Amino acid sequence: MSLKFAILAALTERSSTGLELARRFDRSIGYFWSASHQQIYRELERLREAGLVSTVSRPGPPERGQPKEFEILPAGTSALMAWTINQDDPAPMREALFVKVRAAAALGNPGVEAAVTHDRQIHAQILSRYEEIDRRDFQDRDLDAQGRMQRLVLQAGIDLERTRIQWCDAVLTELRSQQQPNHEADASST
Repeated sequence: MSLKFAILAALTERSSTGLELARRFDRSIGYFWSASHQQIYRELERLREAGLVSTVSRPGPPERGQPKEFEILPAGTSALMAWTINQDDPAPMREALFVKVRAAAALGNPGVEAAVTHDRQIHAQILSRYEEIDRRDFQDRDLDAQGRMQRLVLQAGIDLERTRIQWCDAVLTELRSQQQPNHEADASST
């Protein structure tokens, strides 16, 4: 996937200035497709040059420093629709912490505990943000089809974070049990 489609999807929901898009990425889209503000502005210009988005005309003469508002064009909608029907394979997992835990298992080194604890803290913070977004934007509301789909995307993030935290807890429990004297004696007798 590319940033191009994340921006087109956002503009399908509503026209936005570059700054508004950057803020939307910071608040929601960026949790599953991150981009810097500079990347967003560069991609908006590429999309405009490709005829997929345009700037919204405003009444009166343009004012100096006035932000450009972008909207998706029919060609952009067509490109986004064509992209959504493509069947992409999931990206291969590349997770350094998993390799560290596996290495620690082979080395008998419980020193990886700090890395797992740190990872758990980070994922707990992300989970907390996702749950706050859910409370703020979705709970106790009568959602339309678009809102229900957006909540399902958020729910996937919540589920992934909960699973990661559970995995960290299981690893930490195992690492701590290996530090027990009885477990070490059992391991050396085999």
